[in-house]
Formats: sequence, structure tokens, C-alpha cells
Amino acid sequence: MTILSAALLLFLILDPLGNIPVFLSVLKPLPPKRQRYVLARELLIALAVLMMFLWAGKYALEMMHLRQESVAIAGGIVLFLIGVRMIFPRPEGLMGEIPGGEPFIVPLAIPLVAGPSGMAAVMLMGSNEPARLADWSLALVLAWSATAAILFSSTLLYKWLGMRVLTAVERLMGMLLVAISVQMVLDGIGTYLKLAPPNI
Repeated sequence: MTILSAALLLFLILDPLGNIPVFLSVLKPLPPKRQRYVLARELLIALAVLMMFLWAGKYALEMMHLRQESVAIAGGIVLFLIGVRMIFPRPEGLMGEIPGGEPFIVPLAIPLVAGPSGMAAVMLMGSNEPARLADWSLALVLAWSATAAILFSSTLLYKWLGMRVLTAVERLMGMLLVAISVQMVLDGIGTYLKLAPPNI
């Protein structure tokens, strides 16, 4: 996987376009200046969390005695569920009910930006090819930067594109995530079958 393809995968998982309506609704009660501050803070927290999972994911797997194939399959299943929810959205939103008040960490940083699928994806990248952690870090920064740029311009995008276009884009990204998730599960199963001891 190249840096650009990894960045594209992470960008799809972070789903900034799908998160625009949620971010707008959560930040709406705050003054515009405070909105920018809160958004920047939550995005930086999300980046720190994802970086932690990228760099420490391998050691976490070793501590929990988990194989890389199991993380690949689990990450694929989580991605599949997220993709299906993006295609067929629920009334309460992608991540369920959003608590009121000024957000701190939850729900904007976690789980909307740094969700379980993103954590599983970066952990899988870091554990599969630990020699390329610098490449994966660059891919994560690229995906996060694109996500931050879209979310900071969310008000303009919402006015320009409208709810229908944003919904269509989110469902298209959901279909891509479903396809990626199926491939992750198949790759995990294939790796497990290769490494599994033969029956005597």
C-alpha cells in the first residue's frame, strides 16, 4: 500500500463529509469564534489518539495476545457496519444520540473523527508493517489535514452543496467502505489460512 492509497483509505474512514451535519448541529449553540476553537481542539485530540494507536498498536496487540489477522477481520467488520450505516442512515445519526453542551473529546474527537474503525485501521497498518511507521504517520497527517480543511469549511460546504448532495456523497463513501471492509476480511482470512497449521 502506498502513502497516498493509505491516506485515501483513512480519509474515507474519517468520513468528514458525512460528519458535517453532526458537527454543525453540535457546534451550533456556540459563538463562531468558540466554534473554531472547539473544532481545532477536538481535531488535534483525534489526531493524537490515532497517532497513539498507530505507534503503540503493535505493543497493545502483543499485550492482549491478539494476532494481526484477528485485528484485520475485526477492523473489516467494524468498517462494514460503519459503511452500511452510511448507506442506510439511522434517524439518530451515525453514532447515536449526541449529548448536549460544549463537546469535549466525546463525541467530536471520539468517536466521530477517531472512531473504532480508524483506530483499528491505523493499528493494523502499524502492526503489519512496523518498518513503515513514518509512511503511515504521513498518510494519517494527510488524511487528517483534508478532514480538518473540510470540517473547518463545513458551513460553506453545507450552503453550497446542500443536504442532498452531502447525503449522496456520504452514501457513495459508505459503498466504498463496504468494499474495502470486505477486502480486509478476505485478506485476514487468507493470511490466517496460510499461517494455520495443517491438519494431521
